[in-house]
Amino acid sequence: MSPRRNSRRRDDKGLDENRARGGVEFVHADSDGEWSVRHVSVDAAVKIYRCPGCDQEIRVGVPHVVAWPADGRGDASDRRHWHTGCWQARGRRNPTRRIGR
Repeated sequence: MSPRRNSRRRDDKGLDENRARGGVEFVHADSDGEWSVRHVSVDAAVKIYRCPGCDQEIRVGVPHVVAWPADGRGDASDRRHWHTGCWQARGRRNPTRRIGR
């Protein structure tokens, strides 16, 4: 019996790394409209963002959600990075107001 091969072969074209890092996108319909949503994994969370739900930072390495209008009425600037819990609770609370900004 030959040993298990743990490394990828050079000719392996199975998984697109850019797509894997980007997460799986799906459309979420809610009372506030339809949203394209993508979950960002720990490995793909490489920048700091500010969550619109709680106005706190989403640190590097923290898994979170990216959401934008699904109807195509916006561009990349309409994407918002949310803590997963804040995204799930957005319908149960009011948006946070930024004071002094």
